[in-house]
Amino acid sequence: MTGAGSRGTARGSGRLAELDLLRFVAAMAVLSFHYFIAFNSVWGERPAKLFPAISTLSGLGILGVELFFMISGFVILMSIWGRGLGTFALSRLVRLFPAYWVSVAVTAALYGLTGATALDPKLSPAEYGVNLTMLQRALGVYDANGVYWSLWAELRFYVLISVLVIVGVTFGRCLVFMGVWLLAAGLLSGSDQAWVDLVVMPKYAPYFVGGMAFFLMTRFGPRLVLWCVAGISAGLAVSAAMDRVAGRVGLVGYAAMPVPPWAVAVTVIGFYALMALVALGMLRRLRWRGLVTLGALTYPLYLFHTAAAVLIIPALRDALPPWLTALATVAAAMAFSYLVYRVAERPVQEFVRARTRRAAAPQAPAAPQAPAAQGFPAAAPVVSASPVASAAPVFPASPPSAPPPDHRPDPWSAGEKASLP
Repeated sequence: MTGAGSRGTARGSGRLAELDLLRFVAAMAVLSFHYFIAFNSVWGERPAKLFPAISTLSGLGILGVELFFMISGFVILMSIWGRGLGTFALSRLVRLFPAYWVSVAVTAALYGLTGATALDPKLSPAEYGVNLTMLQRALGVYDANGVYWSLWAELRFYVLISVLVIVGVTFGRCLVFMGVWLLAAGLLSGSDQAWVDLVVMPKYAPYFVGGMAFFLMTRFGPRLVLWCVAGISAGLAVSAAMDRVAGRVGLVGYAAMPVPPWAVAVTVIGFYALMALVALGMLRRLRWRGLVTLGALTYPLYLFHTAAAVLIIPALRDALPPWLTALATVAAAMAFSYLVYRVAERPVQEFVRARTRRAAAPQAPAAPQAPAAQGFPAAAPVVSASPVASAAPVFPASPPSAPPPDHRPDPWSAGEKASLP
């Protein structure tokens, strides 16, 4: 047990490149679902008809957000270990908001300064301002971008896990936290009470808990109790995913989203298998430096791929074949996402990290003057400070606690909602 723990601790404190790859896969899955299944008004017709060869695979991309939630459970538990609430809150603010604020501004400019109409949320300037807080769903305001729904789920997860930060993160307390959350999610999964969806999140709790269990395996070894928690969460996750996809297929029709139930179950089980491989260290050989860049692209790509589609696809769809149009749009989305990372995300994170290190460094006391004959050396203290955590949220989960205003149609209805809760 000791050996496993020490070995896991060494790995648990560093960046796992394999998770960067999984983040990117999740982001591309969501992009594929939107571009090739969901965005009817962007293409002017049903995307599944334009891309029939990949329609089932693209339809499964709706579950990319669930993979994000699993990675988030893993990474957030890793990032809070041994840290205080203030450090955790600062790391999340720095990680989430710079690119998000740019995304809100770009969306407002897209619909305010161009003739774009597809997926227009029809928000007022004040409502765009509310979106800057990331709390718009709690305040009954529409999301400026349909993908923002998952960030609301992330924020609620952060509030829940802050309880662990406050009481102190230990193996036993993590087990209690995960067990209580899973039990509540299982018992209340059929409830229609708003507070259950708001606090317990039965549809998404299994993914967060599963990710946490797999992180604990990297730190303390693959204990039986952790396998049991992961197995229970997997069962609940499969059930929730099948219900969610079935609801989506029922809304738009099987022709628009040809995803059979068995494929949903296989996909979710595959997510758990991949995370188990990460936890057991079987993907450690994935150490290509480009994976870090792909991981950095993930959050901006998740935020900006919708705007890219709205702006580029209608301009190219009549001049180029669908595949070339899609490839050009993906390339543009990735290029802009990298620009946002370099210009907006990384500078802010590095600035805050540097300030945090300076603030954590104690002032070295002045060395006492000793007689020259004695020659006492003045030893400088060694200072160590933890950098601000840079874990990605992953994305990127439920209806707003207060229903949106009724005076405006939902642009993500009629088969275009990013992911139906």
